[in-house]
Amino acid sequence: MAILGNIIKGVIEVGGKLRPESNPVEEQKAVLRELLDTAKDTLFGQHYGFEFILASDAPTQTYRERIPFHDYNKMASEWWEDVVAGKPDITWPGSPDYFALSSGTTGKKSKRIPVTDQMVKAIKSAGISQVMALHNFELPADFFEKEIMMLGSSTDLNKRGGHLEGEISGISASNIPFWFKGYYKPGEEIAQIDEWDQRVLQIAKEAKNWDIGALSGIPSWMELMLEKVIEYHGVNNIHEIWPNLQVYTSGGVAFDPYQKSFNALLGKPIQIIDTYLASEGFIACQVRPETTAMKLITNNGIYFEFVPFKPEYINTDGSLVQDAPSLGLDEVETGEDYVLIISTVSGAWRYIIGDTIEFTDVTRAEIKITGRTKFFLNTVGSQLSVNKMNDAVQHLEEDLGIKIPEFTLCAKRYDDGFYHTWYLGSDAKPNTEQAAKSLDAFLKDANKNYRVARTKALEGVKTHFVPQKAFAEWSGANKKKGGQVKMERVMGEEKFAEWENFLAENNFK
Repeated sequence: MAILGNIIKGVIEVGGKLRPESNPVEEQKAVLRELLDTAKDTLFGQHYGFEFILASDAPTQTYRERIPFHDYNKMASEWWEDVVAGKPDITWPGSPDYFALSSGTTGKKSKRIPVTDQMVKAIKSAGISQVMALHNFELPADFFEKEIMMLGSSTDLNKRGGHLEGEISGISASNIPFWFKGYYKPGEEIAQIDEWDQRVLQIAKEAKNWDIGALSGIPSWMELMLEKVIEYHGVNNIHEIWPNLQVYTSGGVAFDPYQKSFNALLGKPIQIIDTYLASEGFIACQVRPETTAMKLITNNGIYFEFVPFKPEYINTDGSLVQDAPSLGLDEVETGEDYVLIISTVSGAWRYIIGDTIEFTDVTRAEIKITGRTKFFLNTVGSQLSVNKMNDAVQHLEEDLGIKIPEFTLCAKRYDDGFYHTWYLGSDAKPNTEQAAKSLDAFLKDANKNYRVARTKALEGVKTHFVPQKAFAEWSGANKKKGGQVKMERVMGEEKFAEWENFLAENNFK
């Protein structure tokens, strides 16, 4: 009998039921006031008159009117460069102990995003809230006695000046609560190994010694780890090693494109729970099994705004025009794409995180990620969201009977005009012309802007199939150079040329 598991499950169920019913709109008002009050004496707060905003009759509206939108470049050049240099009280009181390294989907150099003590606490609190929400998923008591494999970046953070630097997953893992360490795998020693291949090999060697009940991490890297464990032990699926595996907490990117290839590594179905942890904070997580949408964390150090995702509000570099309207939770609608704007306890103010979202349930503040703000595909007017691209690839998987967990594309200019040029990750060798026709036909039916673009500047579709490991090796090579670990779904022509050169140099083409 799972005595400890029953105790933990009971605590979670009681804790989940005792939590007060959420009122996201009121919670957000309180968060904004707390942010402004805490930072009113910083250089940023003094410059933009936070005290005046707080004293106004309509603080929310005054805040929107007085504070401009900031993308990373604007925030860094005007404010965060001084924070990185160690100057205190710039955009948030004191100086942060950590900086999250992130290159997003555009920059060639790593961005340094402040992670304050308050943000670390907020991420921990969000994690506890997610654990408490597990009472909604009807998991058996013995699940709560199993270990959790958290596959993130190295916890061996780099020292720079008076602070530590690393990816947000590594920072989070290095700050896990003491009571959780007994459940945490691969453990502190293996988690500190910086070299990915070496870390995964050590996980594979130790895998049979662990009783893993849950996985947590980015889908592409999780698949690579599971494949290595399966290969190392010569088994058919991961449940032959971890028979009690019941939950996978996905994060970093949408899980849908990986569903088919991920499920192929399992011996039986497991519960998938989506999360939205970005370098800037823990933004949302799935809290109920009836939906794959995620609930915005509205009471925990992040204030959200939403700009309608319309061409007239978006600059060519993905930033926003300064007079673009922003909406609060009480003003948004379901079924519309919005650019996500955040203000946080790490001193990010009206910050364009780079993602677009759609509300599936406004009352519950539940969302799904639909894409990125920098859509170079607008070059030919197609205005395709990443969601539509994912749908098209899932359609192609069914049409061709193959798995395609990774892809990237570009509106590439050829002598006779623009073509959407797709590279699709599959170890199969399907007919490329059939694939191009299938993608083209699906997108014409699914997106009116794409259909119009195909009658004008967009000449057609080109497809190329490359081995799945090409995407992993590209991500690994970029990570070693200080870049991102997530493969971009969409690329500009310059980055796409680098990708094609990489494929040629490594004999993937």
